[in-house]
Amino acid sequence: MRRRDARKEREPTIALINIVFLMLIFFLVAGTIAPPLDTDLKLVRTADIDTSALSDALVVHENGDMTHKGKAVTSADNYIAPLKDEARATVRIIPDRNLPAETLVRIGRELRAAGAGRVLIVTERGL
Repeated sequence: MRRRDARKEREPTIALINIVFLMLIFFLVAGTIAPPLDTDLKLVRTADIDTSALSDALVVHENGDMTHKGKAVTSADNYIAPLKDEARATVRIIPDRNLPAETLVRIGRELRAAGAGRVLIVTERGL
């Protein structure tokens, strides 16, 4: 009788692959998937600011056009009017990188005049 060489036996890698695959599926299902922003939007870069883009934020494009959840918004009043009081307390704006600062300030002032408590600007985190 000959002894089997331990090096010739195959390792059970299939079990490891199955576990990794199940973990991948679990994290895909358990993770939250946020709706994507408009594809032509370029975010402003800042450093050391922790912000998150929310799906209920007001998106302001380079030419000053505003959208909310993919639908056009004609004015700050039209955006603020349907919001509940807790949503009006903090309003978030996601501006395009090439949006002029004067336009952003004007829209912020219009939002405050329409009833927004605080206006936050959501930006891309600087590296």
